[in-house]
Formats: sequence, C-alpha cells, structure tokens
Amino acid sequence: MEFNVKKLASDAGVFFSRAMQFTEEKLGQAEKTELDAHFENLLARADCTKNWTEKILRQTEVLLQPNPSARVEEFLYEKLDRKVPSRVTNGELLAQYMTEAANDFGPGTPYGKTLIKVGETQRRLGAAEREFIHSASINFLTPLRNFLEGDWRTISKERRILQNRRLDLDACKARLKKAKAAEAKAALWSDEVEKAEHELRLTQTEFDRQAEVTRLLLEGISSTHVNHLRCLHEFVESQTNYYAQCYQFMLDLQKQLGRFSGTFVGNADSTSPAPSSPAVAAATLPAVPTIPVVPTIVGVPNTVAEGVLNPNEVKPPASGTRKARVLYDYEAADSTELALLADEMITVYSLPGMDPDWLIGERGNQKGKVPVTYLELLS
Repeated sequence: MEFNVKKLASDAGVFFSRAMQFTEEKLGQAEKTELDAHFENLLARADCTKNWTEKILRQTEVLLQPNPSARVEEFLYEKLDRKVPSRVTNGELLAQYMTEAANDFGPGTPYGKTLIKVGETQRRLGAAEREFIHSASINFLTPLRNFLEGDWRTISKERRILQNRRLDLDACKARLKKAKAAEAKAALWSDEVEKAEHELRLTQTEFDRQAEVTRLLLEGISSTHVNHLRCLHEFVESQTNYYAQCYQFMLDLQKQLGRFSGTFVGNADSTSPAPSSPAVAAATLPAVPTIPVVPTIVGVPNTVAEGVLNPNEVKPPASGTRKARVLYDYEAADSTELALLADEMITVYSLPGMDPDWLIGERGNQKGKVPVTYLELLS
C-alpha cells in the first residue's frame, strides 16, 4: 500500500513537471529542445500519409457503398467482430423486379421478353459489382485500415512517449540551470547541481533512445507507401475488370435487342442495330438530314414496304442520292444488307415506305440496306 502511494505521488510529480514545462514553453518562458530537420520532415511526411490515407479510405468506402446507413451497419458489424450479412446489389434487385414484371405482363409478349433479357443483364451486372466490391475491400481497403489501426497507432504512441521524454529533458535542463544560478550565490547548493546533472544525463539517454525508436518507425512510412502502391495497382486492375465486364454485358444486351427490335416494336423491317461503340456514337453522330423520298411509280412494286428487298430490283432515283461516310464497321445480317467498312464512302438514298432507320447503300455494283446510325451523311 505504501509503495502504491509513493508511486502515485511520483507519477503526479512527473505529470505536474511536464505540465509546467509545456505551459512555460507555450508562454515563451522556457527553452524547448528542437528536433533535427530530418526528423521534422519524417514527422510531417507521416502526418501527411495518415491524413490522405484516411480521406482515400473514406471516399473509397463511399464509392463502393453509397448508402450511408449500409456503411454504418457494416462498421458496427466490423467493430463487433461479426460477419457482415450478404446484401442484394441494386442491379440484382432491379433484375428481380423486371423478372417479376415480365411474369405479370406475360413472358411471351414483346415487352415481357425484353424485360427478361434486360433483367438477366442487370443480374449479371449486379453480380459483377458484388465481386468488384469484395475484391476492392480485400485488396485495397483492408491494407489501408490495417495501417491506420495498426502501424499508425504504434507511431502515435511512440510519438507521445517521445514528447514526454522531451518535456522531462527540458525540465531537467531548467532545474540544472536554476541550481547553477543558486550555486553561484551559495556553496551549499553544490549537491543540488550534482543531482540535477545526474537527472539530466538519465533523461537525455531516455530521450535519445526514444528518438531513435520513433525515427525508425517514421522511416518505415516509405515501405508503407510501397505497400499502398501495390494495393492501388490491384484496385485499378479489379476496377478495370469490373467495367470491362459491364461493357461486355451491355454490348451483348445491345446486340440482342438490336437483333430482335422488329419483334419488340411490331415492325418487321425495324432491325437497325446500335453502333458498336455507344459512347463514341453518341458524341460523334450528327443529326440525320431528311433525304428526299422518291415518289411511288405506278406499276413498280413497293418492295421495301412489303418487307422484301431484292437489291437487283432497286434502281437509284434520278435525284435525292447522297454521299455518306461510314463511321463503324458493319457486318451484313443477310443478303438484303450491305456490309460496311469504317471510313469508306458510299452512295445512299431512300425508297418509299422504307424504315427511317435504314437507307439503301451502293458501293460500285454492290447495294443493300445500311443502318443510318453507322453513317455520317455529307452535304
């Protein structure tokens, strides 16, 4: 009991001494031991690493899970050391709704068939998103959290110890200075000077030892950067794979909808496919000007309106033809269509009753239907 009381009194005295030293330093009434420039740079670099790691971690969490309530729930499960329950992604939920709607509307109807196809693609997108979130959490978020909750806490602890050692050292320097000033007035204070010098040597040794420990930890920030760089590459790779999967899924869906668009809209001729690069097409596709429609000639069968096109029977009109530049490669679906190569020039024109999404294209002695979305019409 007596030992505990003495220890508490000693600890209280040390705390009071540090508090006095810290206060006097802030008031400019005491000298402060300064760390060397290299050490200060290491401290600044460590603080910068910690601050930016926190920001990157938090924003990546928002990117992977935009719902704040879901993030809070995952945080609580993590703190309770319990497994986070599996959560349906938005894409998978949308797929479920589309499938149920198709069953209600009739899976054999055009709308129901389309809902099923789009719903299946949404399910695949949702599964890809789930895989991406899982990969990013393991390969990117977890290493960042481990640094903040492990290495950084150790660094912070050792920095606090170093700060206390520095305050003890400066307090000893102040006491030695006072003892020497008193010694100059009376020889009776010589014992106090010797005691102060002994304490100064001890605190200087402890400070130097702690400074070396802290320096080694701070220099380890460089290896932290290397580790985070590797994790960043893995994050980019998983993100690239995710978006590549999404793009491929949407291309497949686009081809399916384009191939059966005539069934969906109730027009047997409306089979205009979408461009192979939707983003580029949206940015570069010009407005399609109106092409004069050749009037129907009595006695000539309107083969386009009837849904049957024989290229050999199609005659170009006397006027109304135009030049067009092909934007993308196009593979003809059947003998009534004309295959296209990007950047080639062809002659195009329309016929009575023809679907507005299509034109007749001619290249030399070859002719056939071509989709308007693949063309840049020239004046």
